[in-house]
Amino acid sequence: MTPIEEIKNRAELDAKANGYRLNPDPDFLSNLLEGLRTNEERYGYPSCPCRMSSGVFEVDRDIICPCDYRDLDVQEYGSCYCCLYVDDTTFETGKIKPIPERRPHEKQLRSLTTTQEQDVKVFPESHVSKTARVLHFCRVCGYVVFREEPPYVCPICRAKREMFAEIILASR
Repeated sequence: MTPIEEIKNRAELDAKANGYRLNPDPDFLSNLLEGLRTNEERYGYPSCPCRMSSGVFEVDRDIICPCDYRDLDVQEYGSCYCCLYVDDTTFETGKIKPIPERRPHEKQLRSLTTTQEQDVKVFPESHVSKTARVLHFCRVCGYVVFREEPPYVCPICRAKREMFAEIILASR
């Protein structure tokens, strides 16, 4: 098990090298670092803790922390999508803006449909079985949640429930 301090040191070195800082909220930062550690142990690489990972390195290459989208997010919004990396202004004020998902929907869906444990297929609603799992994703920002109903409001971009799409994941 990789110690959290090692993961934090790695992130701090990268932040300093690129002119960023780590999130100033110690509890939030701790949760992000724990998510990175969990993903590194699970998949063998530190995929973004705020995105769905497939467990296949080639599919997830763009969301391995620091992800391909970090620099544009920090430049435009003051922090990256998961808010691990922030600019000086965001660090000083502690104010995080909502950040839309930059990862293309095709890559998000590929992560969802490529797994090492099971085959995952998208079915029309009429083919839903009792063993199927339902995934809802926000068409505005890409936020993903597994639950029976979508949230009333997206916690990331505040889009209304109608902006969520449903994908049925059938298990083997």
